[in-house]
Amino acid sequence: MSDRPCIFSFFAGSGFLDLGFETSGFNIVYVNEIFAPFIAAYRYSREVLKMRLPEYGYHHGEPADVTNLITGKAAQHLKELVKDCRKSHHIIGFIGGPPCPDFSIGGKNRGSLGDNGQLSASYIELICQNLPDFFLFENVKGLWKTTKHRLFFELLKQQLYEADYILTERLINAIEYGVPQHRERIILIGFKKNFLQNIGIKIDSEKLLHEEYFPWDNYILYPHEKAFAYPWCKCEPFQENSLIPCPDNIPEELTVEYWFRKNNVLKHPNTENCFQPRAGITKFAAIDEGDDSKKSFKRLHRWRYSPTACYGNNEVHLHPYKVRRISVAEALAIQSLPANFVLPENMSLTNMFKTIGNGVPYLASQALAQSIINFLTNSANKPLYIPSITTT
Repeated sequence: MSDRPCIFSFFAGSGFLDLGFETSGFNIVYVNEIFAPFIAAYRYSREVLKMRLPEYGYHHGEPADVTNLITGKAAQHLKELVKDCRKSHHIIGFIGGPPCPDFSIGGKNRGSLGDNGQLSASYIELICQNLPDFFLFENVKGLWKTTKHRLFFELLKQQLYEADYILTERLINAIEYGVPQHRERIILIGFKKNFLQNIGIKIDSEKLLHEEYFPWDNYILYPHEKAFAYPWCKCEPFQENSLIPCPDNIPEELTVEYWFRKNNVLKHPNTENCFQPRAGITKFAAIDEGDDSKKSFKRLHRWRYSPTACYGNNEVHLHPYKVRRISVAEALAIQSLPANFVLPENMSLTNMFKTIGNGVPYLASQALAQSIINFLTNSANKPLYIPSITTT
């Protein structure tokens, strides 16, 4: 038996969430993503990073649609893979963030009735059918906070309670983990009750792991209140190629410019991947540095964190001191990806920015993975062996 926990990944996109788990010691054995360009980018990035292939392969296209994994041959095949994995591994987890526009305040807002909203229910059903030892579910704040969507969220949780999962949830913000971005997401994590008992973890509640029992805070570098209490730079007139020193009283490592330099974005393989405006350059230059008040054209401030990385629905993020949109390399930096994470050149610009905006910021995903490891290791009678893996 291997003590390295194995992960079945769903709605994997280009693998930002998976990468955080991989580099924290988990073994990604199965990858599922319905959109072929995203899974191609996933494979390409792992080749560049020289990471091993998932044992049970990549699954994309219609047969990989999570709704098809609930019934029929595809469902039986997945059950057989999980069963096979259990022969050689102690711990199996499912992770995934179903597409979320139907719960997003700025999105379709159709909730559980929308096509994407139904995928959340399908993912929970998938968990209840296959009964992994633990799971992680990620989604937008709207699912957790909006009254009409919250009822649906509670129904999903009830289904998990009935499948004997003990749950813990938290609204996180990526900036708390050192990501240069204001990005809130609801995270729901569940553990099978008999799994926890088998590894020696005693739980007082039948349903809930209280926040103080699960180590949510252990990997937070900048608590929410503190992160937003710094005297962040406001707006100032845009000047192309201007030089402005970093103020002394803010954490430089949470700023856009720090990450642009850290990832050497001007020499990154995706540097030239940038939308070139056919018109509107005059409009670009008229927007102050740091003015992110508009829905569409938001100019980043070099010495401030970015608003949520979301590049669809006509939302455009402008470079702090260039008369252009940000590049793919710069967007990857804002998502805190390692400098050697690369998207394939043959991927369309639209798909590049879409997969970046959909992804879980790397440092946030790594912190979540390490929180799960911390809980299992420190709460169990017998510590787990988790090998250390790093990226540059």
